[in-house]
Amino acid sequence: MGLALSDPTSTIATPLETLHRRKGRRAPIARLEAIARDHHVGHLVIGLPLSLEGAETDWCAEIRTAGGRLAERLGVGVDYVDERLTSVRAERAVRSLGLPKKERERKERVDAAAAVLILQAWLDRGNP
Repeated sequence: MGLALSDPTSTIATPLETLHRRKGRRAPIARLEAIARDHHVGHLVIGLPLSLEGAETDWCAEIRTAGGRLAERLGVGVDYVDERLTSVRAERAVRSLGLPKKERERKERVDAAAAVLILQAWLDRGNP
């Protein structure tokens, strides 16, 4: 699970740490809350894994539930951003860095790049 943070002017997204979520486990809400509080987050932007056709999936419902819980705990708003094909774009971006193959293929690196792309798309639309 990649995390990204905006600069104070809401212009540029930069990567934060990457969290590991084991399959079948709940989202690490307590850890996400701690990170958000440490960085004084004022709004959440969460990638929504729509189907390729653009429809919401069962997984989207879980993401919305977890995002809503986190936003409530933090007392901030939350927006969801279509994350379709973000991982593909992130993989291309990581590949273009010229890193050794082993480093390029690290899932954490791709997840972090995807988080930056999701947040940057939201920022580029003029959201605060």
